This record gives sequence, C-alpha cells and structure tokens, in this order.
Amino acid sequence: MARCTVDYRGRLTAHLPEATRVILVKADGSVLIHSDGGSYKPLNWMSPPCHTSVAESDEIEGEQVWTVENKAGEQLVIRMHAVLHEHEHDLGVDPGLMKDGVEAHLQKLLAEQVEELGAGWRLVRREYPTAIGPVDLMCRDAEGVSVAVEIKRRGEIDGVEQLTRYLELLNRDPLLRPVRGVFAAQEIKPQARVLAEDRGIECRVLDYDALRGLDDVDARLF
Repeated sequence: MARCTVDYRGRLTAHLPEATRVILVKADGSVLIHSDGGSYKPLNWMSPPCHTSVAESDEIEGEQVWTVENKAGEQLVIRMHAVLHEHEHDLGVDPGLMKDGVEAHLQKLLAEQVEELGAGWRLVRREYPTAIGPVDLMCRDAEGVSVAVEIKRRGEIDGVEQLTRYLELLNRDPLLRPVRGVFAAQEIKPQARVLAEDRGIECRVLDYDALRGLDDVDARLF
C-alpha cells in the first residue's frame, strides 16, 4: 500500500495522479493497481509476461520508481511517494474455482441419467466430436434415431444457434442422419424457445437438484 502516481506508456498514455492505492504484484509477474472504491477491476495493470525493475528517482531523494515492461515494450511506471505498508506472502497452488451447477456438471448428470430424456434412450458419447466443436451428448432414442443434446445453464439464442450448426453438420453424415436436436438448460429464455421450436429443436428444462437426487419430485425434467 503506497501513495503513488502511475503512468502507462504504450498504445496510448494514461495517468493516475498521486493517491493512496494498493499495488499487487503476483507470482506470475503481473502488477495490478487498485483503489479503495470503484469496482473490483484494477485502475491499471500489466499482464504477464512482464518484468519489473526498481530504481531510485532522479528527482526526489528516497523515492522509488518501479518500471513494469512487457514483451511489446509497453510500460507501467509507478512512482512510490510513500510506502505505507508492505507485505509478502506465498499463496501456494490454487485449486481453482469450483462452481456448482455449471454445464459440465449438468452434462455429467444427464449422461448418467439419459433415460430422463425419454424411455429407452441410450448414450452414444459425451463430447461427440465434430469439425466445429464437440456436441455435449450424442444419444439414440427408443427408435434408434440419433439425437444431439446441447446443455446450458441458461438457454439463450446463442445456444440454439450453436446446436443448429451442429445439426446441419451432423445431418450430412449418412451413418447418423436423420439427427434431431434437444436444447436442455436450467432456464430457457422465451426467445430461445421460440427459435428452437421453429427449427424443430425440442426444449427441455433441467431440474439440477432433482438430477442430483436432492428432490423427491418424480418428474426431473419439465
């Protein structure tokens, strides 16, 4: 924590006048300048790979100048007018953010309970590969018809467009066609539902708690 001024020199120039700020230097070399208000975003920053050099100011005795430079030659110049607090701590290896109910969890749960989509359904493969990306679930229904299932937490128009592109590609394969589509999500926006149904894509709303066995209600998909 220090009273500092900060200047960015690169594709444009930016100046932060003297004020008390938090200067965060991470193990990967990145440097972030935060204020006490505004938002969670830094006021200015330099992303790795970058290098920080520290020198004494030519103008003010005892003042340090930090120059953070990246491979493109952009610089973040921090003039430390007064260091109020300095602390270093090794955070160790971070396990990453574990989100509950993300699409990967929904995909796994539905793959294990694919008959929730219909009696006699069976899973062919998760992450079925195509030239434009993997389909979340490739299944066959009770009649043996191929079904591509796209899974989202929130079903919006972009998801319908994504599934439409998959279906157009998959239906060119004589070993798969006809392939129909199911758009499955915890919530499906009205506009997305209208577009999906207009394209012959079935919409299913997923009950995440029920799929996890936390709900006693018999119907897990509505």
